[in-house]
Amino acid sequence: MLIAPSILSADFTNLGRDIEMINQSEADIFHLDIMDGMFVPNISFGFPVVDAIRKSAKKPLDVHLMILDPDRYIERFRDAGANWISVHYEACPHFHRTVQNIKNLGVKAGVALNPHTPVALLEDILCDLDFVLIMSVNPGFGGQKFIEQTYEKIMKLKAMIRERNIETLIEIDGGVDLINAPKLKAAGADVLVAGNTVFKAQNPLATIKNLKAS
Repeated sequence: MLIAPSILSADFTNLGRDIEMINQSEADIFHLDIMDGMFVPNISFGFPVVDAIRKSAKKPLDVHLMILDPDRYIERFRDAGANWISVHYEACPHFHRTVQNIKNLGVKAGVALNPHTPVALLEDILCDLDFVLIMSVNPGFGGQKFIEQTYEKIMKLKAMIRERNIETLIEIDGGVDLINAPKLKAAGADVLVAGNTVFKAQNPLATIKNLKAS
């Protein structure tokens, strides 16, 4: 199980401290949510913050683009330090072209699916994806309640992956905690994004360790 703490939940007045905590932890990836206030009703941060994190981070940066027309910015986020980039299926009218653009930049390519978007829509593109990010809350804000239907969605996607004999990873983002982490793993998840569960814990290092051992 790979663990990706979500920087959106970090203390931005002590961002350097929180980045170093993740560096020292058993986490595998930094998860960075980019929001434009249009695709989702929230605004987070952009290139300067990603670039600043890259300078201190000792683990890959997983950049989740919750933005309209992401093709405009893929190369700039790669240049800012992104190692993984996911775009929303719902935001890309020419999705295959967008995925190829990401892969041509030497970055792991992923698709993010909103809770209402069925995994069956990925049937013709799944073999081209390095990972699929399943949103287990409605995108835009942290601290939301986990959507229980997510387990069934993971199992359907895992069956599609096994049927094709490919190694596409399944990433879960939203409401992940120490209670549902084992269930997510059992359903077929490979990567867990955790925000408040990590950064609001009394002992974030122990929490990350426990998530990883789920």
